[in-house]
Amino acid sequence: MSYLNVDEIETALQSLAAEYPELTELIELPHRTHAGRLVRCLRIGADPQRPGVLLLGGVHAREWVPPDALVSLAADLLEAATRGTGLVYGGHRVPADRVQQVLRGTTLYVVACVNPDGRHHSQTAEPMWRKNRRPHPAGGICTGVDVNRNFDFLWEHTAKFHPDADVATSADPCDPRQVYRGPAAASEPETRNVVHLLDTCPGIRWHVDVHSYVPVILHNWGSDEHQSTDPEQNFRNPAFDALRGIPGDTAYREYLPAADLEAELALGARMSEAIRQVRGDEYPVVPAFGGLYPTSGASDDYAYSRHFGDPSRTRVLGFTIECAHSFQPPWAEAEHVIREVSAGLLALAAAVADPVGTEDRTAGDRSAGDRSAGDRSAQDRAAAGREGPA
Repeated sequence: MSYLNVDEIETALQSLAAEYPELTELIELPHRTHAGRLVRCLRIGADPQRPGVLLLGGVHAREWVPPDALVSLAADLLEAATRGTGLVYGGHRVPADRVQQVLRGTTLYVVACVNPDGRHHSQTAEPMWRKNRRPHPAGGICTGVDVNRNFDFLWEHTAKFHPDADVATSADPCDPRQVYRGPAAASEPETRNVVHLLDTCPGIRWHVDVHSYVPVILHNWGSDEHQSTDPEQNFRNPAFDALRGIPGDTAYREYLPAADLEAELALGARMSEAIRQVRGDEYPVVPAFGGLYPTSGASDDYAYSRHFGDPSRTRVLGFTIECAHSFQPPWAEAEHVIREVSAGLLALAAAVADPVGTEDRTAGDRSAGDRSAGDRSAQDRAAAGREGPA
């Protein structure tokens, strides 16, 4: 086996939708990429009115594991639900009743590859390519926008952050770090497709963007350290412009309601424990600002910020999972990481589906009917693109 290419990802999603029509819907997103590719979202769940979890993969082109992990998760969940079995990911067990609970109690919106143009370029030309493929007259490194700097959250970083803040974004298309924010907030079709889902699926209440690589689970915010006592210190307040992004200072800290922080920490802990059970890897749960570096225009902060700007919008708690220890690990290692990501995301989905009844029943002996993720690769079942069109 090897990593799926963009055509195989597309065919895999089509195959799953065709095989499980009562549990899925394949949603065509409205904005084609710069190369003219369609992006689709696979909705999974018995009742689309149930609370929703938006899962994103492939935002950064060179991070090859996340799209495969989301395809694998979708295939595992649908097959187990249909067969009435549980799932086993290494030392982590998801009982059959938990699988059914996820399908009945939540809706998963899976965008396995947000940025197919970038992934195609990374897999065929420049493995370390990060951005999308927005054309630029100079070509080369100047091509493309970092999709995860293009969302409308503190996008104008030069005005919003302290001049000394080491914000990992740039207004220069040719920045060699490949963190160009784009010519305007939400200028990119890949960004607008995610915004479209948040706009049109008000049941979405949780957002997880899967990236690599540093094993960690990040929660809001990425713009600054958080606090829960002063609501005036918030990203919409111009009085605090040019103060954000300095670690350890007291001039500004992003407001995070205590109840939201508690919920994010609790859900993050469930994901972290499920991942640890797979093979012992530790994924600490930390604020995005402290886990990596100051960011603007990121998908998780944008998803969470929407409710503060417009209280009629659904409150969406945002996470980023950074998985693996490299961008493109050997396939044998990638399979282990896929199991970790799947275990973590199913733990989140189970907690969403039954927030009061999800006590830990996920470690221990394997039931006879449970299917191990190692028995047969989900890509073998889902990626019919290797064998012909669905």
